[in-house]
Amino acid sequence: MQLPLTVVGTDGSAPARTAVEQAAREAACHGSRLRIVHTVNWVPPPGFASLLNETGEKALREGGERVLAEAETTARSVAPQVEVSTTLAMGDPRSVLTELSGEALMTVVGSSGTSGIASGLLGSVARHLVTHAESPVMVAREPSASSAPVVVGVDGSAEAEAATAFAFAEAAACAEPLVALHAWSEWSVPLSPPDDPSLRYARAPGELEAGEKRLLAQLLAGWGERYPQVAVERRTVRERARQALIEASGSARLLVLGRRGKGGFAGLRLGSVSNAALHHAHCSVVVVHGRRTDSASGGQAPLFGRPAV
Repeated sequence: MQLPLTVVGTDGSAPARTAVEQAAREAACHGSRLRIVHTVNWVPPPGFASLLNETGEKALREGGERVLAEAETTARSVAPQVEVSTTLAMGDPRSVLTELSGEALMTVVGSSGTSGIASGLLGSVARHLVTHAESPVMVAREPSASSAPVVVGVDGSAEAEAATAFAFAEAAACAEPLVALHAWSEWSVPLSPPDDPSLRYARAPGELEAGEKRLLAQLLAGWGERYPQVAVERRTVRERARQALIEASGSARLLVLGRRGKGGFAGLRLGSVSNAALHHAHCSVVVVHGRRTDSASGGQAPLFGRPAV
């Protein structure tokens, strides 16, 4: 049986080296193969195609092979036990990596590439992948301490449920603690009438917070039984979700989010909270989407990870 696959894109930049390092660690945790991908897109200047096409393409290919060789050396130094292969592809890296994501456990890219103008800006390849890839996408940043937890944003949406599935599998595979964070405010919870019509307020003091804590417990129900080896902290905070998640990322190794949250519009590929976290988080971010039907179980099953035996 073939091992699962982790894919990482590289362009030789410093953020891409970070992506290769983290992809190698992920492959080691999950027992997967690692494929390192570099793309070249040769478009000769108008009027010079016949003269420069062969020479220019050859130079690009040779440069690409050097980028891949350096990346392979980096990956093997981080995780020598991982099976590593390299792919030099012609074309746009966004379309090449999106296509490869269909067979990947995870696709990893740097937060910006060789054309990035600031480390805080999200590169065009990363932006494209988090909205179009068919598997989870990690936008890699320099990691925190190895003991730092995986943090997952939980809001009750279907995509957050898929993110929760991924986060538990990730924490179990890498032997790390997990923080399940649910942010709420008076604006995020619909008003409801009081049980007693004579009461002036719809909720007694503290009732809203208690209800949100119960909601988080319900959303996590069953996951502890499936992954008993994962130490879980339930964290309910009265704060805007984007602010709470960005703050939590400061002490996390990895922040895991659904592509869109509960308040997202169906036509949007990426929710505002996920978008803000991708730009401003202090650690690597994984964006997860979707669920599939598991025909063997006859119901909905998480796309990622296997339960503990």
